[in-house]
Amino acid sequence: MVRNATPPDYEATPRPVVAIGNDYPANFVILPHRHRRSQLLYGTNGVLLVRTEQGRWVVPPERGVWIPGGITHDVQLIGPVSVRSVYIEADAVPGLPAECRVVGVSPLMRSLLIEAVELPVEYDPASRDGLVMALILQEIARMPVLPLNLPLPGHAALAARCRRFLEGPTPHDTIDDWCGALGMSRRAFTRLFRQETGLSLSGWRQQACLFAALPRLAAGEAVTTVALDLGYDSAAAFTTMFKRLLGAPPSRYFAAGAGASGPNP
Repeated sequence: MVRNATPPDYEATPRPVVAIGNDYPANFVILPHRHRRSQLLYGTNGVLLVRTEQGRWVVPPERGVWIPGGITHDVQLIGPVSVRSVYIEADAVPGLPAECRVVGVSPLMRSLLIEAVELPVEYDPASRDGLVMALILQEIARMPVLPLNLPLPGHAALAARCRRFLEGPTPHDTIDDWCGALGMSRRAFTRLFRQETGLSLSGWRQQACLFAALPRLAAGEAVTTVALDLGYDSAAAFTTMFKRLLGAPPSRYFAAGAGASGPNP
């Protein structure tokens, strides 16, 4: 199922924070759109895939994604998803993030978001309802950033090569394979790739494999099946990569609340 997102009344509501909840069926797609306000999008279940021209973000259950106002994006939902969103005016609180990011959601923030969607849109700022919204603003600054972003280069040929990899990721492609496909020397390619993405090719490929794996793992597929499909030699090798990037093995990461506050130290 696909729908267009049109700016609803919350954009003009005279409150600094507005909360809205929606339940979506499996494989729902929200077509490219943008909001004037910034948005914190939180899924209580299922997986969200957010795309912009600058990159990709994968949002496992019980995590959130921050989308600054004015950024065009689309959202794909893997499995049925209940979402809770807060839309925030740019001047509501200083220091709001200027870039998309996946964030951990603490038990307190989770409770606040669930409560917020039950409040009137034009709540009384001086009431308990106003205090709930004010606390949400304070908690946003405390939300840890999770390593679930995949930047895409602006360089056209390199971006096309990256998108092909995303369609069928494997950790066994060598840097020479990429250099040859683009007709570049290793030195020039390495410099360009880091300049365009901020990552090494190896680091970017691992993130891409993680992006491919998370929706499948969230849907209950076996770790061994996912690992072998992505080209890993064993489930153990894949689990080592997963734990290094996300702070917990897949079995614990998808347990209720596990990893929601970010990787382990």
